[in-house]
Amino acid sequence: MWHDLVVVQIPIVEKILRTVAVYALILVLFRLAGKRGLAGLNTFDMVVVFLLSNVVQNAIIGNDNSLLGGTIGAVTLIVVNSGVTRWLARDPRAARLLEGTPTTVVRDGRLVPGALRELALRPSELEHAIRLQNGDDVSDVARARLEPDGQLLVTLKAAEQSATRGDVEELRQRLESIERLLATLTEQQGGQGRR
Repeated sequence: MWHDLVVVQIPIVEKILRTVAVYALILVLFRLAGKRGLAGLNTFDMVVVFLLSNVVQNAIIGNDNSLLGGTIGAVTLIVVNSGVTRWLARDPRAARLLEGTPTTVVRDGRLVPGALRELALRPSELEHAIRLQNGDDVSDVARARLEPDGQLLVTLKAAEQSATRGDVEELRQRLESIERLLATLTEQQGGQGRR
C-alpha cells in the first residue's frame, strides 16, 4: 500500500510533459471557444467543465495513481499557470494573442450590429449585465464591451449614472455655501432695516 502512495509509476519528466501539454491544449480550446464561454457559466458550461476535467485526467496522470504522481501534476499545473499569468501581465502582445481583445456590443445606446451573434451572447444576458450595473436598458448605455476574461463592462451615459459619494459631498458643500450666503444676506438686510 505505501509503495503505491509514494512510488511514481511513470517517469517524472513524462508526468510534467503530459501536464504541460494538456494545459496548453485546454488553453487553446478555451481561446477558440471565445470570450462568451467565460462570460457566465450556465448549466451547460458547468457540465462541460466537469466532464472536461474527467476527460483529461488520464492524459495527465497516465498509468500513475500514486499520491506523489498527483502531487507532481498539481505542482506542475500551478507553476505553469503562474508563469503564463506573469508572462501575460508583462507582454501585451502575448495577452492579445492568448486572451484576445475586448469586443464592443453597445455604442451610444445601440447594439453593435452582429456583435451579440458573433459572441453567441443572448440579449437577456446583456440586459442582465446592464441592470447589474445600474442601467435600465440598452438606451442608457454609452458603451458596453465584453472583455477577454468574459466580463461584460457597461459604461452608462452620464445622465444615467448614479451619484457617487463625491457627487453628494460636492452638493453638501455647495448647500453649505448657499446657506452661509443667505445668512450673510439676512444679517445685512436686518442691519439695514434697523437704520
